[in-house]
Amino acid sequence: MPRSTPSYTGLRPASKKASAAARGSSRKTDTGPEVKLRRLLHRSGRRFRKNVRSLPGRPDIVFSRAKLVVFCDGDFWHGRNWTERKAKLARGANSSYWIPKIERNMERDTENQLRLEQSGWHVLRFWESEIAHNSSAAVAEIESVLDGLD
Repeated sequence: MPRSTPSYTGLRPASKKASAAARGSSRKTDTGPEVKLRRLLHRSGRRFRKNVRSLPGRPDIVFSRAKLVVFCDGDFWHGRNWTERKAKLARGANSSYWIPKIERNMERDTENQLRLEQSGWHVLRFWESEIAHNSSAAVAEIESVLDGLD
């Protein structure tokens, strides 16, 4: 049976300092793109909850009444441009760890989205680079969906 999670077996961290730095730089909540999007939504008068643990995938932004959730997906961690990124990772260090890890993240995203949709939730996903380059388009899309659900 294939492993559902990557294994660290046979892999060693470059150093304790490098491992600590990697853990510290990978935020689970309140990432830059997430904060930017929330700030713009709040400024436009939209109220929401954030990082709701009771929902599959722990959505970054939740509009409970409208049953709309928003995910701000990191380009690396969630596999943006996966074919290119996978090829690059295959040439790098620890590819036997990183490729399955990111593929599992992508599978989990799909599973969580399906569970949310089956429960009647509308799901929007934005890449961190989309938010960074054109946050107003993301806000406009969210507001359009919210207006359509009201």
